[in-house]
Amino acid sequence: PATARTRRPKRRRLLITLGVVAALLAGYAAWTNLRPFTLRASIEIDATPQQVWAVLSDLPAYPQWNPFIVSSSGRLEKGATLRNVMRDSGGDTTFTPTVLEAAPGRELRWIGRVGPGGIFDGEHRFLIEPVAPGRVRLTQSERFTGVVIPFFRHQLNERTLPQFRALNTALAQRVGATRP
Repeated sequence: PATARTRRPKRRRLLITLGVVAALLAGYAAWTNLRPFTLRASIEIDATPQQVWAVLSDLPAYPQWNPFIVSSSGRLEKGATLRNVMRDSGGDTTFTPTVLEAAPGRELRWIGRVGPGGIFDGEHRFLIEPVAPGRVRLTQSERFTGVVIPFFRHQLNERTLPQFRALNTALAQRVGATRP
């Protein structure tokens, strides 16, 4: 009987400790998801929204011009899964995002996740906005959320943001080369 009594307080302390740890982890997860980290790079291009979209949506041509997403396949329609190969200074990474929006001449947006979600999620967006007749602004952005994002902010700024800029510049050059 004395052993059973001494086990109960130990078990209670263990359960309380586990409950506190679980609550702290849940709070941290909620905090990181409420505080997204966003990368953004824009470029103005002498072209129409349709001309920019024609290059952006021609996935099979990506290996010919795209220095960042060096390969992409799939259908550009809401709910479809893409297969993208991303290249940065760390090498090639294959990921399979889900298309959230594919509005010709306006927007392409997808979300990629590492694991079940909430660990490292990225919502990538290409926004095409007319700024003058025959001129658009292409803004590429990614909104990162997840419990590990605070530990990757520096790496995202140092390795990924330059790749956004390189893609934007290459896309502008490709549009110029394919324009009649």
